[in-house]
Amino acid sequence: MDLSLERPEGYLFIRRVSERSITVMDRELDASFLLAPDRVVETWPIDDVMSLDESAGEAVRDLQPEVVLLGTGNRQRFPSAAFMAGFLRKGIGIEVMDNAAAARTYDLLAGEGRRVVAAFILPGTKSAG
Repeated sequence: MDLSLERPEGYLFIRRVSERSITVMDRELDASFLLAPDRVVETWPIDDVMSLDESAGEAVRDLQPEVVLLGTGNRQRFPSAAFMAGFLRKGIGIEVMDNAAAARTYDLLAGEGRRVVAAFILPGTKSAG
């Protein structure tokens, strides 16, 4: 039996997740960012789930997702109900999970051609923006 490596094509995928960084394709990111199948937004100035506000939500919604995966670091932490409601009012699903689970779920959904956006919070690494 032959084994072959199938590389996902046609979308940006996550290769690795660690406590302080996430590798998208071959680029290691060490500050919070947004990831859609067709682009990375590296200027998402969030360093903690408690920093999530309407402006942070609008940056995610600007990518026109059908579903949002919010990665909240090494453990799952829920944002305010008001933040979550901003997505639900617009008919956008949002799921909160730790970064590793969000990365796995993102790769699966993006591979299926879904319009998914993953918002990753990397604690203590507030990005410029």
